[in-house]
Amino acid sequence: MTPTARPGGRTARVRAQVLDAVRAELGEHGFDGLTLESVAARAGVHRATVYRRWGDVGGLLADVLDAAGDDDWQPPDTGSLEGDLTALNEEIQWALTVRPSIMAALIAASFRSEKAAEAQRRLWDDRYAQCEVMVDRAVERGELPPGTDARRLLVAATAPVYHQLVLLRTPPDPRLPADTARTATLAATAGAFTTTLRA
Repeated sequence: MTPTARPGGRTARVRAQVLDAVRAELGEHGFDGLTLESVAARAGVHRATVYRRWGDVGGLLADVLDAAGDDDWQPPDTGSLEGDLTALNEEIQWALTVRPSIMAALIAASFRSEKAAEAQRRLWDDRYAQCEVMVDRAVERGELPPGTDARRLLVAATAPVYHQLVLLRTPPDPRLPADTARTATLAATAGAFTTTLRA
């Protein structure tokens, strides 16, 4: 995702107030309770301002997700691939289980709003692209074979966390981030994600 310049001054303040209100409303009431009126009231701005800039609830959700991609988040750098993947999974697990979980609410909302779904795809593409450096570092350190497909490895390492917490709705397991990281690392070390295996 290519970051875009954001306006400053009052426009930036209004945007920040509105997006904070969206997160709060979504966390408290979910997608079905999210309305332009409730967001405007919580943000302290006129409904017409919200409607004119964001159009509908889908536009609000999309901007919340786009704003997440504009932050200064950096992937973990622990000195080992397994450590990096464990730290990444710990971040994901925390974000999915903290109450209220804005991340979980946004995932649920993406099934109800195409604008939110598109923005979520952009955000995840951006995050995975940022995390590819963890795999590059591991190849440079000699932990992984050259030609390791970073995206496939990253998806394999993080997917079990989403599966357990979002699909199966199991209670958070403190061992899960490290266990899934170790499994993915072992598979990657054995060459399971090298591009030559896909030929």
